[in-house]
Amino acid sequence: METERKIAIFGLGFVGLPLALSFALRGCRVTGVDVDEKLVSDLNRGITYHLESYRGTPIQEILKEQLETGRFRATTDPDPALASCNDIIVTVGVPVTNGIPDLNPVKAAATAIGRGLRPGQLVLIRSTLTPGTTRRVLQPILESSGLKAEADFFLAYAAERIAEGRAFEEFENMPTVVSGVGPRSLQRAREVLGIATRAELVEASSIEVGETAKVLENIARDVDIALVNEFARFTKALGIDIFEVVKVANTHTRVNLLLPGPGVGGYCVPNALYYLLPRALEFNLNLRIFPVARQINDEAPVHAAGLVLKNLPVPPNQAKVAVFGIAMKDYSNDDRLSPAHTVIKVLQTAGVQVKAFDPAVPTRYPFSAASLEEALRGAHGIVVLARQRDLDYQNLAFFRELMSKERPFIVDTRNIYDRATVEKAGFRLETL
Repeated sequence: METERKIAIFGLGFVGLPLALSFALRGCRVTGVDVDEKLVSDLNRGITYHLESYRGTPIQEILKEQLETGRFRATTDPDPALASCNDIIVTVGVPVTNGIPDLNPVKAAATAIGRGLRPGQLVLIRSTLTPGTTRRVLQPILESSGLKAEADFFLAYAAERIAEGRAFEEFENMPTVVSGVGPRSLQRAREVLGIATRAELVEASSIEVGETAKVLENIARDVDIALVNEFARFTKALGIDIFEVVKVANTHTRVNLLLPGPGVGGYCVPNALYYLLPRALEFNLNLRIFPVARQINDEAPVHAAGLVLKNLPVPPNQAKVAVFGIAMKDYSNDDRLSPAHTVIKVLQTAGVQVKAFDPAVPTRYPFSAASLEEALRGAHGIVVLARQRDLDYQNLAFFRELMSKERPFIVDTRNIYDRATVEKAGFRLETL
């Protein structure tokens, strides 16, 4: 087992924390660096709300164990972390505001690293970036230290590929694409990545290939989801079930359709197009398929809200609706860019009182319900936007007892319910 390696990881979010603990589990001494003081304080006290586990052990137990062994700690001060490590990994995200990628957080991380950079250190970028960012933006910042990449320090790129909820497993078993500014940087990155992964390390011929492949992977999912979201409108017009249609179509051995839903959320897929557009505009390219797919998926939450409004038995300003799940996808505690927020906003704008219950999402909003009972009491309908393990979706008799005496409805965007069962329990069922 690796026992001597000292690693600093910049960014302790949904990628950085499980990555840091993955290295710690393999004997490395890891210092996590983040600008969020509350997050750092919570982590050092063993508190995290992530829904991750490794070989049956929840991330909360893993975090506490690695804190106790001294193999992990978190800090807001990058200087001691840089002084004590030989390998630096950056997982800082690139937020998108009004369609424009904001490189400031990752640039700030590079600036902090550049101030403390020493000869022989590796800087491994694992963030999703606009193609060309590592070489054109981050490398010059790092070289402001007076050191040169490949000659004095090593610079490489290997974007993460994890699905939230499976981070530990996928860091270990997902093939990882790695590239460097030169052969020495590539070899050093392979050496570090090989500590945490048993899967193939796929070498890209350049950092730009690695950056672009990552963006394409995310955009491909956006396009695939848009395909079925649009097709769902067609099957609804036909009066048939889109989920059954997808299941039947997927019996073809060369077809692998995804499932429709109330939209696309999270940090990766919705932002992918906007990471690509700056370079496309630079080259005067008119991208057509990708923006249309993004528009279709942006409209999906509005469509879901429309199904709710269509089923209200009273005017919107007299109605109450219970929302089940505000996470960006099933079995997640991440509600960043979640379509649920758009669904709720549309309903509230129409005058509907909304109470949303999600036992996994720690953030509390004015529309959040503290309990399932609070969300359901007096509600005229339910809209299901995400599955969570601690929510019993099939307790229909209990739901019916709490809800409006008029025949309530359920809008099911996740294919949870059987129509005959729901109608027997006294509900109307609406699907995508």
